[in-house]
This record gives sequence, structure tokens and C-alpha cells, in this order.
Amino acid sequence: MRRRGIRHVIPEKKDHENTRLRRGSRGGRLPGFDRERYKRSKTVERAINKLKAFRAVASHYDKRCYVFLGTVTVATLVIRLRT
Repeated sequence: MRRRGIRHVIPEKKDHENTRLRRGSRGGRLPGFDRERYKRSKTVERAINKLKAFRAVASHYDKRCYVFLGTVTVATLVIRLRT
């Protein structure tokens, strides 16, 4: 992920942070936590979990891509109308 320039969004645990600070220059590089990016990733995870609640989406019943895309679209519309 580092080679591709993908930044992580998971916050560092407090005990890890304290250990890293205690070790000084040997403690590794500073974590690049972005709070706004973390919020957006959680939004995406919740949306995917809502889609997985639909049995046809979760188990990929459809054999063809366009039919599966239609199933996902209908599931998304149902989720959107419920909220």
C-alpha cells in the first residue's frame, strides 16, 4: 500500500503510540491518520453492509454482470427509500 501511495485510515492505538514515542527515533514513522478520511471509510463500510443484507446481492445469485448490477441498483434504491 505504501508503494501505491494508499494512506491508512485506521487510528493508532494509544499503547502503540506510547511505545513508538518511548522508542524515539527507532519507533518508526509517524502515523498519517486523517479523521475526515476515517469518517468517509466508515460510511462506505456501512453502505456495503446494508447491501449485504439483501440475499441476492450477498450471494451473487445472478450469473451475468448486467443482471447483478440491476440487482444492486434495486437494492440501493430500496435502501435509499427506507431512510
